[in-house]
Parts: sequence; C-alpha cells; structure tokens
Amino acid sequence: MNRRDFVATCGGSALAAALPGPWRRGVLIPPDYTLRIAPLKLELAPGRTVTTLAYNGTVPGPLLRVREGVPIAIDLVNDTDHAEFVHWHGLNVPADVDGSMEEGTPPAAPHGTQRYTFTPRPAGSRWYHTHAIAGRDLHRGTYTGQFGFLLIEGSDNPGRFDQELFLALRDWDPFIMGGDDGFLSVGYNHCSINDRCLGAGDPVRVKQGDRVLMHFLNASASEAHWVAFAGHRFDVVALDGNALSAPVTVDQLRLDPGERIDAVVHMDAPGVWILGETREPVRRAGLGVVVEYAGQSGAPQWRAPSGPAWSYLPFSSRESAPDSSAIVAMPLVFRSVFRGHGDFEHWSINGNVYPHGDVVSLINGRRYRLACDNKSTEDHPVHLHRHSMDVTRIDGKAVSGIRKDVVVVPAGAVVEMEFTANNPGKTLFHCHLQDHMDAGFMMLLDYR
Repeated sequence: MNRRDFVATCGGSALAAALPGPWRRGVLIPPDYTLRIAPLKLELAPGRTVTTLAYNGTVPGPLLRVREGVPIAIDLVNDTDHAEFVHWHGLNVPADVDGSMEEGTPPAAPHGTQRYTFTPRPAGSRWYHTHAIAGRDLHRGTYTGQFGFLLIEGSDNPGRFDQELFLALRDWDPFIMGGDDGFLSVGYNHCSINDRCLGAGDPVRVKQGDRVLMHFLNASASEAHWVAFAGHRFDVVALDGNALSAPVTVDQLRLDPGERIDAVVHMDAPGVWILGETREPVRRAGLGVVVEYAGQSGAPQWRAPSGPAWSYLPFSSRESAPDSSAIVAMPLVFRSVFRGHGDFEHWSINGNVYPHGDVVSLINGRRYRLACDNKSTEDHPVHLHRHSMDVTRIDGKAVSGIRKDVVVVPAGAVVEMEFTANNPGKTLFHCHLQDHMDAGFMMLLDYR
C-alpha cells in the first residue's frame, strides 16, 4: 500500500486535509522514504576500511527517484549523539524544510526523528546531504558518508539510453595537516567512486553500441576532481541537473564539491578501460572504476585526455541575454582572513566573516546579479540554496544558457550569475567546501 492509498483508507480527503502534520484521523501516515543515520564500517578495498556515518547503511544512500510536482514525505531517523540536518540540494523548497540551521530548519534531535514534507522541483539530477557544521571534527558534516542521489523526473529526458549509472566521487579518511603558509588544511588517504576504490569492486559491464547515461556527482567535502574515460568522450547534456540547449562533447570533466554533470557516452571502443581521475596520484588512491565490454578481458587500460582544460565557456548557448535594466547588482568580494598560524584560513564576503554581518534583505520578485570577485588564491564553488543561478559573465565574457546551483569562481576571477527572488524566506549563500563554510564563508539573504 502506498502513502496515498493509506490516506484514502483512513477517511475522506477533505477531513484528511484538515488535520495537521503527518496525522490523519489519529493515525501517523508512513513516509514515502525513511533515511536512518547510523555508524558504518565501509570496506573500500581489501585493507582499506573506514568508519563513517551513512544513510540506511549504504554509501551513497538510497537513490530517491521522485516525480516533479508530486508531494512527498521523508523521515530522517537520527541514531547519533548529535543534531542533524538533511539539505535537499538544488531543490526549490521552503526554508523550513531546506535542511539548513541558518535558515531555521528544525534539526533531527539526537536519537530523534524529523519529517520533511515538500513538493520536489525542478526536474533534474539533484542530491541530498548533511548540512552539519564540522569544524575540526572530521567525523561530522560532509566528511562523512551522509549523501545520496535524488532524481526528480519531469516530462523532459536526455534521450534514449541503454544503461543509467550514478557515480559519486568521494574522498575518505580525512586528516588535518599544516601547510608551508602556516594554515591548516584537510587531506585524505583514500578516494572512491561510490563505495569502492578503483579495482576493488565489480566492473561496469557494457555492450558495444550502448548509449550510457552517467550521472556524476562530486560528493567530496573539499576536493575538486577531474574525470576522463579512457578511449571515450562525454556528450554533456546537463549541468547541475539543468539541461543544456544542445549536448556538448568534451574529453574530460571537472566537478567541484556539490556539482553534478549528466553525460551520455557512446560505447564504441571495445576493450577494458578505466573511468577515473585524470591525476595519477588521486587515481592510485582509488578514484576510478573499470568499464568492461562484453566479450573483452585483460588489464584495464588508461589514456590521459587530450582535450583542453575544463571551462564553463563551451557550454554557453546563443540564447539572447535578458533585459538588464531592472536587475539589482550585488557585488560580492571574497577574501581570505588570517587568524594566526596553526589555524584554518578564514573567509569573508564583503569584509564579513559569518555569522558577523547583517542579513541581506531582498525584494520578492526582483532579479539580482551576484558579481563574485574572488580576491583569494583558491577556487570557490559557491552555492545558493533554494534557487537556481544563470551564469551570465566569466571574466568579462558574456555567456548564456548555463543554469547551475553551484558555480565555481576561480582564483583571481570575476564571475557573474543572476537569480530571481521567487522563493521567499531565509536563503543561504556559501562556499561548498566544508572547511571554508565552517570558517565563515557564508552569507544569509532574506525576503518575504
């Protein structure tokens, strides 16, 4: 029996709608999904086992496949000693269910349960993950295995395909290390795609002539990854789950934490190949998977990609730019803040290190341009909760047709993106690197 049938058996729909929360005629309605946070010993490869937190005992957590516009209820059961949040990344949901403490979402108390009820939209490849603060506790936040794919199915699709893969790029076993500059940073001992290091799990098996749709997600807490598929190219059809006007063919992908890329690969090179990180040390640490054609055998082969370095520019379309006369400009300057040797680097937006600084007030219905000027020497993948952003200019070059919810602002660069304030409530803007977010790289917007 599904959730809606259960409601029908409990009484009339008018009476059911009149009763608050998950209760209908005194009966607690079961959720569409339940996510349970609990410790997990995860064997990435023989001799490589990590202890982490995960949803439902798997990494990634269960694939949530839902329909656009159809309301759902998800229960978060927290079997830990800390309060927890689940952030529904890339969804246009109300602030009280978005999964952010800063926006006012209620937490799942230690050993408690919290229900999230919302209508999933927009369609596309989204994901869910913890939004807990970690600080120096590398057993919390996105350093853990608390993440999973969320696919919102709409009327559009990327075309016919023979197989669908969900591939999460991950770094494991984090540790704090000191740099020559005196700042602390986070390093990792192991990497994986999903829950296995390269060579440790079963290969992906394909047939010649297959068209495979690959959903890539960088679920790392703080590391960018470059990915190539030896002997093959990617036809990119969507960035952060938002469809491009036409596929763009590339030799390699770059994904910063929080980014997703959907790409179709034509299986036209029989053999046994490696799909993985382009940097050899990271690939050796485990970030890769073997792809094996039917009837083929032998040692998996690797070939370095020959294409140009990654950029958003090739994904720009010929769409006409919107009228800019009514757009409100919001200059945002990113700088590092020195807090002393032996500490993490802190970060400011317009001179403010969160939680210092005022909440930025917006006007409902207005269009805003975030002009992000990165004065630091590090790239920053910035994420705007509960909204999508249209990238409009990269270092003075106009672009269009690139809609994202995580946008990388390279070191020393200026990137502009626009959004419409059409989802009222508190809205968090932050760098998606866990250590940067914890060290002040956040800003809160609000409108009614």
